Amino acid sequence: MKSEFRLGELKFAPFRQLLDAIPSSVLLVDETLRIVCVNRNFLAKSQLTEAGTIGRRLVEVFPSVILQRTDMPEQVRKAFRDGQPLRGQRITYRAPGIPLRIYYYSLVPLERDGGIEAVMVYLEDVTEQVRLSKEVRRVERHLASVVESASDIVLSVDTAGRILTWNSAAESVSGHPAADVRGRFLYDVCEEFGRSETRRMLDRTLGGADEQCTSECRLAHEGRDPILVSWLLSPMKDDHGAIIGAVAVGRDLSERRKLEHQLLQSRKLAALGVMAGGIAHEIRNPLAVCSSAAQFLAEDHLPEDFRRDCLEKLSKGLQKVSEITENMLRFARPSAQDSMTEVDLVEVLRETLSLVDHQARVQNILVRAQLRAQPVMVRGVASLLQQVFMNLCLNAINAMPDGGELDIALAVTETEVFVHVTDNGVGIGEDDLERIFDPFHTGASPGWGTGLGLSICYSIVQRHLGTIRATSRLGEGSRFSVRLPQL
Repeated sequence: MKSEFRLGELKFAPFRQLLDAIPSSVLLVDETLRIVCVNRNFLAKSQLTEAGTIGRRLVEVFPSVILQRTDMPEQVRKAFRDGQPLRGQRITYRAPGIPLRIYYYSLVPLERDGGIEAVMVYLEDVTEQVRLSKEVRRVERHLASVVESASDIVLSVDTAGRILTWNSAAESVSGHPAADVRGRFLYDVCEEFGRSETRRMLDRTLGGADEQCTSECRLAHEGRDPILVSWLLSPMKDDHGAIIGAVAVGRDLSERRKLEHQLLQSRKLAALGVMAGGIAHEIRNPLAVCSSAAQFLAEDHLPEDFRRDCLEKLSKGLQKVSEITENMLRFARPSAQDSMTEVDLVEVLRETLSLVDHQARVQNILVRAQLRAQPVMVRGVASLLQQVFMNLCLNAINAMPDGGELDIALAVTETEVFVHVTDNGVGIGEDDLERIFDPFHTGASPGWGTGLGLSICYSIVQRHLGTIRATSRLGEGSRFSVRLPQL
């Protein structure tokens, strides 16, 4: 019997080199369920020798607990009878002192001369893959929990911009259930006015923009007014670095806008207090002229030409007072609405300069304005833009207590508008320059302000899809540059 089995072993010897190259455990079993060939991987995993394995029966090699769970001997016999392979059977096994191992085994009949010569038992150790799979699922559940628990809108889109995922915060803020928006374009759930901006932002992100894209647009809401949302888009990439979609994080700005509005009003009142003396002086001058002209007009027998001259001075003086009052009201009055409209930036700058003109002259400051004669149109809220330039001008004036020069320059390109406010005052230190747009950071003396002015300016300019930058050197002055998209 042993010599007969030895002949069978020699018959399968040519397979040995091929089987040794397979990174999984492989055995060849004959019809008597004896092992006739085994590869190196199986011997290493089972800690058996080749001499102690070849010629032995399956039940002598495999632990009984595995054989009971899988009924492997009967399955091998069935493979010999039917000639059909068996695939993907799972084995879980823990030997004493050895960590749990998980295998998938398959049976493959090997045919020769019209019959089944042997059955190959193929065992693949998938313990690490299963562990990694469980870890991946755990991480996925954790990430899903984080996204669902976030108070901000978190969604993902495919390479065409269609919504793939839509978290609970998105449902709550927008009023749109995830099932209703999944598969729709992101810009389709935005307010009509903001769709082009959202689409441009998506195109940039999905097109491989090097930096994260930010924007503000209103999200359509079922049964309510649109919700203003600040968006941050980042590309999603696969293992090869190819863009497969984008992740968008949105924050509801409704409450923040209310707070900013309150801060704006507080800052306006502070600015009005600074300008009160100058405005009073500006109004007294034309009123004094009007009073004199009125007294002359009260007299009888005035020459006709002198009467007309008095009427003209009276009219001009009243018009001047009216202009000053209207500018003050426009600056101090809360905006009736925060919706964006077409705004002439030149007119906004002229009105701002008229309000700070006297304060500048009192402090012996020469104001030079390089503006255009024709309108320069931007999309925005006029009162908010005036607030920005008013703060910048007053800061520049305060930075020149002994007098100096204040330059306001307007530059226009094909797509953008730049406003530069430059002074030759005390300047800003390098350490402070990095933090001047932080809330409550101020370089002024205690009691002179809360430090909210530049922070509010930064917020307003961002809302208008622009940027504000500052450059300065101690003792040489500062320059603040505001960039806005041009219509």
